[in-house]
Amino acid sequence: MKTLVVYDSVYGNCEKVANAIGKAISSEAKVIRASEANSTVLGNFELLIVGSPTHGGRPMESVKAFLENIPADVFKGKKAVAFDTRFSVKSQGAFLKLLVKVLGHASSKISKALDKKGAKIIAEPHGFSVTGKEGPLEKGELERAQEWAKTL
Repeated sequence: MKTLVVYDSVYGNCEKVANAIGKAISSEAKVIRASEANSTVLGNFELLIVGSPTHGGRPMESVKAFLENIPADVFKGKKAVAFDTRFSVKSQGAFLKLLVKVLGHASSKISKALDKKGAKIIAEPHGFSVTGKEGPLEKGELERAQEWAKTL
């Protein structure tokens, strides 16, 4: 299946996850930054995977712009799924846990935007944990990303 993984990354964690997902899916999978994605690149894929770090419960501006600027007809009938990177709330205090619960994560917002553009969402949005704000990824997250990708 021709697959395109579109992502952006600040500290490199989301980029590592995007590349792990691309490699696990197929040697034909193409992995590009959101700033490089345009209607021409998107035309030949069957599965679109979009990812972003979570910042304040939202995806990065570049990912939001990608989703907003691509015409809806490009997404119609295409399969799509979203992922994000996020800090783990396991060891956080009650306030941060509540804040994350209220704000949510980037992947759910990406998934909703893809759905509004007419893409067929084939899996629940998925998150991969980093330690602290900048990372690195928690142990085993790249392997988990590869396993998740194989289920798509």
